[in-house]
Amino acid sequence: MSDSGTDDRKLDVLRAIVEDYVSTQEPVGSKSLVERHRLGVSPATVRNDMAALEEEGLITQPHTSAGRVPTDKGYRLFVDRLTAVKPLSGAERRAISTFLEGAVDLDDVVQRTVRMLAQLTQQVAIVQYPTLSRSTVRHVELVPLATTRLLLVLITSGGRVEQRVITLPEAPHETVLGDLRARLNQEAIGHRLVEATKRLSRLPEAYAPEDRPVVSVVVTSLIELISDERSDERVAIGGTANLSHFGDDFERSIKPVLEVLEEHVVLLRLLGEATSPSTVTVRIGHEQPYEELSSTSVIATGYGPSEEALATLGIVGPTRMDYPGSMAAVRAVARYVSRILSES
Repeated sequence: MSDSGTDDRKLDVLRAIVEDYVSTQEPVGSKSLVERHRLGVSPATVRNDMAALEEEGLITQPHTSAGRVPTDKGYRLFVDRLTAVKPLSGAERRAISTFLEGAVDLDDVVQRTVRMLAQLTQQVAIVQYPTLSRSTVRHVELVPLATTRLLLVLITSGGRVEQRVITLPEAPHETVLGDLRARLNQEAIGHRLVEATKRLSRLPEAYAPEDRPVVSVVVTSLIELISDERSDERVAIGGTANLSHFGDDFERSIKPVLEVLEEHVVLLRLLGEATSPSTVTVRIGHEQPYEELSSTSVIATGYGPSEEALATLGIVGPTRMDYPGSMAAVRAVARYVSRILSES
């Protein structure tokens, strides 16, 4: 174990076992390893390395056959020792860009993202809508509809556009409306929604008593719109049919997995706290917070128009998955979504 050369070779053997098991869905024997991979050692050495890996709990023998399969611990070491995440092809990158850039609004972006992730990885895709408590205000607009009616529009950094029609107690003076529009944006733009609410609540005090009734109604309506949106945590899911592609040993687990995936609170917890869009996290098997998902792995990352993520997206699938390819797809899709939101 202390010989770094021996450890490197055993890691090569483990990597070969993981790759073969993912591609063939069959336990891997020493003979097939020697035939398929240029390990540079004799079959006897490979058998010894496999015995050592089994003793360390990195692979196991599921049946009386000679084949071995990776354990959760083995997958974890494989993922942790990845020297490079398999890059997407140019065609895959173009497909992501073209498909996502055709979205017309945030709902469309999220739904397209779910479909693209599920298609690229052949796993279950999960996308959290931008968490508005992490969002900032991008713009506030007041549009006169009639003498005492206004359309209030709120646009956030996450791409959300929310609006509400307001009935005013009296017809506002045109200069008051223009000044109010400017002050609302001055107080709110660039601030987190919670902070924007605090700043806006003080705004009516800056106006003359005769203008305060109108200003108060507008400010109160905007604060209510922000508060309503802060509690809105939605999740989109797609590709659940992909769970059926992974053989008999996994199909026995599909029903409890599907039942758990129906709960949006569970999905949010699965994805975890949104982190930097540049960080991809992998939770394997029993690292999951739910026993029903102990046969699955989750790959997730944050996304958003800045380095601080607004929300998370990721995939759920059997522990026997293409980790390098799936990690690359999750990371690439998150980056494209982040770019789209920053440009919208």
